[in-house]
Amino acid sequence: MTMKAMDAAPPDVEGAAGLTAAACLFHGFSDTSRLSIVRHLALGEHRVVDLTAHLGLAQSTVSQHLACLKECGLVASRPEGRASMWSLNHPDTVMDLLAAAERLLALTGDAVTLCPTYGADSLPGEAS
Repeated sequence: MTMKAMDAAPPDVEGAAGLTAAACLFHGFSDTSRLSIVRHLALGEHRVVDLTAHLGLAQSTVSQHLACLKECGLVASRPEGRASMWSLNHPDTVMDLLAAAERLLALTGDAVTLCPTYGADSLPGEAS
């Protein structure tokens, strides 16, 4: 056995770690407010005040979600005067992912939103 093969983690551990990372990524996109912020940042840089006005969300809500997205490495901020300008770190890749999700949703129809475990009725404030 080569040294490289001996140092490599077993495939099931690598797979589990990869699945955990993917689940964490999708969890980051699972909140409707975060997803709205991400989609809006795809249009370009925005200040928190711009996002609150455009999305109708409270400043504290936008700030909390931006902090979460920043910790996940999905967004970045840069100072501009007394404000911070927020942007997507990887806009093309994020938009590719969202476009793929839209294609998949088109194929599954209402199955996702009607799912008793993760459907629309399971989202906070979304119950019918």
